Amino acid sequence: MGPRELIFFASFIILILAVLMIDLGVFNRKSHIVKFKEAIIWSIVWVSLGLAFFVLIRTHGDLIHGIDTNEELQHITQKYEQNITIQPDNFEQNLVNYRKNLSLEYITGYVIEYALSIDNVFVMIVIFMAFGVKPVYYKRVLFWGILGAIIMRFLFIFTSSALIQRFEWILYIFGGFLILTGVKLFATRNKEEKIDPEKHPVVKFSAKYFPVYPRYVRHHFFVKKKKVWMLTPLFVVLLVIEFSDVIFAVDSVPAIFSITKDPYVVFFSNIFAILGLRSLFFLVMNLFNIFTYLKHGLSILLTFIGFKMIFGHQLKEIGFTTAYSLYVVLFILAVSILASLVFPKKAVETKKD
Repeated sequence: MGPRELIFFASFIILILAVLMIDLGVFNRKSHIVKFKEAIIWSIVWVSLGLAFFVLIRTHGDLIHGIDTNEELQHITQKYEQNITIQPDNFEQNLVNYRKNLSLEYITGYVIEYALSIDNVFVMIVIFMAFGVKPVYYKRVLFWGILGAIIMRFLFIFTSSALIQRFEWILYIFGGFLILTGVKLFATRNKEEKIDPEKHPVVKFSAKYFPVYPRYVRHHFFVKKKKVWMLTPLFVVLLVIEFSDVIFAVDSVPAIFSITKDPYVVFFSNIFAILGLRSLFFLVMNLFNIFTYLKHGLSILLTFIGFKMIFGHQLKEIGFTTAYSLYVVLFILAVSILASLVFPKKAVETKKD
């Protein structure tokens, strides 16, 4: 990571932490049940921030890597296999083309991550219900879960990027894994998620190595009893949420690497999608039984991305650009949402069977 890359990255992290602190300290100082209207407003806020970053990359994307010359631009595009042609004597036009391609990679990755987060949300809902968490504490758990997810995604993304640059054949493993995941998701699309709190590995680990208080203590994660600090069940739920995010990162992060090899773009698109995860959670809770074909769409999406990761070089040779990937992703999601709206009764009946 060069000095200018470090400055841009550090500025990004400071901005994200500042936004989260404002969210926690100003708008959500008290635990409360998030209603549908509030979920919509916050969804608009987080999506707007994600789109604003898209505009920033579209106009000043070269700031990410601190590109000042054609030689630096050539190095970056070759390093991350970006699909643009560098003209020797037209640096300004090259920058325009680079920014355009980079912004498309970002927004495509953002849409993929945001869409795949929906499946993560389904699991979170099941976790909260299985552990008997009161709805008033959902947002608190999700807030701290997001902070943990940012750290874990950073480690996972940049480690994966280093491995991909050194061992490109790892992409084929990722691609095959995504295809298998897509097929598995389709096969279990109508199966109801179930979690047994007592048998969950995180619960067993926590009970074995830490003192755990037997009941919830309002919104607290820790409680002091007889001069001993103990974990509350709410903190154990937080650990289970973090564990589920790690599992889903194994799907979503490789999916975005099929769109771009630039770890910064992968990270930025991941973080903005994660930031919108809480409001998305409360939206999905209110629309739980409406978009019943969404899992069908997500399974097809993962399978498509897996094939793209395996046959990426062949697709580039026939002119399959980042824009086409975005169109395919949007088409798959639009069809699954439309199918849910047009055939709601049939979808619900299928789910019950």
